[in-house]
Amino acid sequence: MYAIIVTGGKQYKVSEGDMLFIEKLEAEEGSAVTFDQVLLAGEGESVKVGAPTVDGATVEAKVLKNGKAKKIYVFKMKRKKNERKKKGHRQPFTKVEITKINA
Repeated sequence: MYAIIVTGGKQYKVSEGDMLFIEKLEAEEGSAVTFDQVLLAGEGESVKVGAPTVDGATVEAKVLKNGKAKKIYVFKMKRKKNERKKKGHRQPFTKVEITKINA
């Protein structure tokens, strides 16, 4: 069984046992999280498509880790003006494991 969920402004196709890196959630490690914005749920030929979401469908997940991604550097420069800016950014994430899909 698989489902398409929305979290953090992004859509993910998930099935049971999948590990995902999603936008940071306010949940502690080891806790359970429920995603109720399910756009599509199905298995094989039987597929439920929501308008915009499937009524009563949820996806349960377990939070494995909260952390930050590798640092990226943003460098801005204006030539001939001796103007330079270097800025670093680490995007926070939450790693979750999908435990159950209720369709």
